[in-house]
Amino acid sequence: MKYMTGIMMALLISIAGCGKNDSKPVVPVAPTHLVVKAVVNTDSSGVVAFTAVAENAVTYDYDFGNGTYQTVANGIVNYQYTVPGKNTYTVTVTAKSADNLTTKESIQVEVSIATSLYWSDEFNTDGAPDPAKWGYDIGNGSNGWGNAESQYYTNRTENVVIANGVLKIKAIKENFSGSAYTSARILTKDKFAFKYGKIEVSAKLPEGLGTWPAIWMLGSNVSTVDWPACGEIDIMEHKGSEPNKIYGTLHYPGHSGGNAVGGTVQVSNETTAFHKYAMDWSPSLIRFYVDDQLYYSFTNTSSLPFNHDFFIILNFAMGGAFGGAIDPAFTNATMEVDYVRVYR
Repeated sequence: MKYMTGIMMALLISIAGCGKNDSKPVVPVAPTHLVVKAVVNTDSSGVVAFTAVAENAVTYDYDFGNGTYQTVANGIVNYQYTVPGKNTYTVTVTAKSADNLTTKESIQVEVSIATSLYWSDEFNTDGAPDPAKWGYDIGNGSNGWGNAESQYYTNRTENVVIANGVLKIKAIKENFSGSAYTSARILTKDKFAFKYGKIEVSAKLPEGLGTWPAIWMLGSNVSTVDWPACGEIDIMEHKGSEPNKIYGTLHYPGHSGGNAVGGTVQVSNETTAFHKYAMDWSPSLIRFYVDDQLYYSFTNTSSLPFNHDFFIILNFAMGGAFGGAIDPAFTNATMEVDYVRVYR
């Protein structure tokens, strides 16, 4: 009897013990009380010290607001922005717990980056453009460049000249080497090229149906890889059939010609006053401005052909695939450029 009682007591203890060891479901824990702080260096270097702190967080994912991302374990990171001038970025931090739950917090950071003038032409010397800085494309594009335009490009002073501190590219209705119009296209190929930075061009645009002035850039490797593999950045294009409309466009494989990507902005008195057409270029962003107002941003990546040297082109075309039909009454018009400046 005592033996049986002992067995029963052992069973009762075992059953009671099993009941006590029943575990409750573990509730996943999310990060809480996320706080993000930023300290911008005052030396205009673009360096910002970020600190993110949250309870229950094991990693922090940073979106720096310019297409760049980084994950850090302790929430502390120094990041350097590269776009020149004063820019505001929305920085978003995602704190993640061991249970893979997240919480987010965003702050705005204003960053100023000092720039220095790297190259320029102020067009202060009357006569032909400086041969140390500019060359010419001559012809009607039958050698492979061009877009079925109607002009013949020359280097004559009738078509391109500096006078009173302004470069003037003039399109003229005249029969010349089989073409019905003449004009000019000057470029810095094999004389000057750059990678990353900011370019500003002050220009007054021509007026008239069929006019097509452009401020743009081509990859310096165009002679070896051809277009669009070299990449093309159109800082400013305008056509007389769409007054006040400015185009900023990028061409590259898969997105060229009519399939290019870009943006537009409305600008008043573009044919009667000078405006500043600008482009900021970095490994992560290409941004287009008119009179310091941003109107289009493009995300640059290492897989795109916008990470090597480009040269500058200024030209005034007539008609073609973009310019369209030319006014039969057109006689002449002039594109004027006050300066071209490159900052780095």
